[in-house]
Amino acid sequence: MSHAHHRELKAEDVTIPAGHALAKLPVIGIVLAVIGGGATAALAGADLKQFYHSYLVAFLFFLSLGLGGLFFVLVQFATRSGWSVVVRRLAENLMATLPLSVFLFIPVALGAHDLFHWTHEDAVATDKLLQWKEPYLNIGFFYARAAAYLLIWTGLSLYFRARSTAQDRSGDHGITRHLQKVAPPGIALFALSLTFAAVDWIMTLDPHWYSTMFGVYYFAGSVVGMYALMSLMAVGLSKAGLLDGRVNVEHFHDLGKMLFAFTAFWTYIAFSQYFLIWYANIPEETLWFLHRWSGSWKYLTLTLGAGHFVIPFFFLLPRTIKRNTKTLSLAAVWMLTMHLLDIYWLVMPNLHKHGAHPSLLDLTCFLAVGGVFIAALGMLMRRAPLIPVKDPRLPESLSFENI
Repeated sequence: MSHAHHRELKAEDVTIPAGHALAKLPVIGIVLAVIGGGATAALAGADLKQFYHSYLVAFLFFLSLGLGGLFFVLVQFATRSGWSVVVRRLAENLMATLPLSVFLFIPVALGAHDLFHWTHEDAVATDKLLQWKEPYLNIGFFYARAAAYLLIWTGLSLYFRARSTAQDRSGDHGITRHLQKVAPPGIALFALSLTFAAVDWIMTLDPHWYSTMFGVYYFAGSVVGMYALMSLMAVGLSKAGLLDGRVNVEHFHDLGKMLFAFTAFWTYIAFSQYFLIWYANIPEETLWFLHRWSGSWKYLTLTLGAGHFVIPFFFLLPRTIKRNTKTLSLAAVWMLTMHLLDIYWLVMPNLHKHGAHPSLLDLTCFLAVGGVFIAALGMLMRRAPLIPVKDPRLPESLSFENI
């Protein structure tokens, strides 16, 4: 650990100026949302089932980035981490998009009948398994659980970001000590809510299939996507001169290490889930994988195997790759793409069981939800300094060195 001294960091040093190009992010996001939303409205009427599935993919993808940010913030406070202080505000901005999920979930709620087979009374009447699951899989309880998840994520994200930004103004170190105490129970709430949400919103698309590892699978992908996006944000803001000299090669190295680690963790969970189901050879469980090996889905399955693990694992393994902003950015863009394909692979075979059928609605829904996400993120980035300027461990973070 270096003990180099740094002059006091002021809020204006790491705040996006009014005339800066990045100050236009909210406008860019709104334009994308309007274009995507308008095109979606024009196309959705022709195939409502396709619309709801396409929308669910976009919703789950951008939701996962906010959830990943919330996980990062909770863990950094719980572990009293020093290295991450200069990049923690990036994650705080990501997690602060979660309150929007309350509104973005509305189309999912409205489309439940088109998305979830278990909402059909005639299907339940002739299916013993669905009847057995009905105390849990009923639309009233489904909505109540969704409200609970969204309330937990909104409350945690707003609570932690509000106090973190308040410290920028007051300099009260007691805020950090308080958040360090609140973080562990926050992690427990986060883990339970994310697990049940993944089960409710993805796994029950096929109500006859189940996996006790599925919540961890969605969590692993969320964290991969978050580290990829945080790496891109850190590099971009440094290149724009807003974090240059504060976020340095050592921080890029650690972001790269975590991206590498969770890429391996995602693979461990994905393979373990598959292998346990494969050797048990229970038809109700294996059918889910059979659908993802039918027709053209086979090629997406193989692409995820190679693109979500083999290629990034060996690419990110060398130290120099993680310490170079160009190669780290390349890896981050690649992993974000793989994460999106992974969510598409989870959702779409439930609609198109015998092969992939890409739709223009996939693109328009992605633009609509992504535009809202970008607009919100852009506004959050402008409202507070990009670094927690009065965090007690900021000097340690600014002087951080990998050993």
